[in-house]
Amino acid sequence: MASTRGPIERPLSPHLQIYRLTLTMAMSIAHRVSGAALYFGTLLLVWWLVAAATSARQYDVVNAVFSSWIGRIVLFGYTWALMHHMLGGMRHLLWDTGRGFEPAEREFLARATIIGSIALTFAVWLLAYVLKG
Repeated sequence: MASTRGPIERPLSPHLQIYRLTLTMAMSIAHRVSGAALYFGTLLLVWWLVAAATSARQYDVVNAVFSSWIGRIVLFGYTWALMHHMLGGMRHLLWDTGRGFEPAEREFLARATIIGSIALTFAVWLLAYVLKG
């Protein structure tokens, strides 16, 4: 006669309350958020390009929106998202080669991504204001 077994007790995966948020985890979330921000920011870029191709009046409207204080904040955020996502992609590219997985290296790369994205964003905006005059 066949014996019946009870339910198999399997180990449970740790719940989110068990994990401690690390910088690498936060950078993963920030990389996804910056990717989503780039999607919506690219729609603004398309709006600007279509307005430029349509008429001078439409182009002036878009420029008025982008040159307002809230428009500049949105464009600044778009610039940061672009720089952050680019540096995060470079970090992932490095990981694809099998390098940078030691805990100290991961922390360094995460901090370099944060500092680098902020520095590059300010550098781009400073250069834009210098060239604009």
